[in-house]
Amino acid sequence: MKKRIAIFASGSGSNAQKIMEYFKKSNEAEVSIVLSNNPDAYVLQRADNFEIPTHVFDKKEFRDTDEVINILKNLQIDLIVLAGFLWLVPKNLLAAFPNKIINIHPALLPAYGGKGMYGDFVHKSVLANKETESGITIHFVNEHFDEGETIYQARFKIEPGDDLEMIKFKGQQLEHQHFPRVIENLLKKMKSNL
Repeated sequence: MKKRIAIFASGSGSNAQKIMEYFKKSNEAEVSIVLSNNPDAYVLQRADNFEIPTHVFDKKEFRDTDEVINILKNLQIDLIVLAGFLWLVPKNLLAAFPNKIINIHPALLPAYGGKGMYGDFVHKSVLANKETESGITIHFVNEHFDEGETIYQARFKIEPGDDLEMIKFKGQQLEHQHFPRVIENLLKKMKSNL
């Protein structure tokens, strides 16, 4: 029985794309659904290209009902992956999937994490503070932004002269390289814990 992944994304979905590509060829796991809080998110088109079902929800449905949880339970989802998803996960969803929700963050947490720290905001802060390295953090999700237990980190050097675009590019290369593999390893661990 293949492990089943749900991806939550709010925007373009380049990480979601890499995850869908990676597991398309897998006998171990599959992406079963892509969910978004943004009806115009390009990630929905990407999912469509892979013939993966999608679901769009609003704040009320996400926070005040169990509708999203019921969809995930009906699909027997094993792991929820946040790939550029910008809302805080509500307590009822965390309770329904304990230690089964992970996120990727474009910095080396605990630095440059927390509310409002996503995308370019992170990279601009890293640049402003003249850091010599940055990276990515894959972590479990809890009720606070970017405070869940770290699963994996990868680093890159910031060279003199690196601008926002270059830092973004270096970070994204690491995300695309490591995120699918870390997901696969987590799913294997889950299997061995059954």
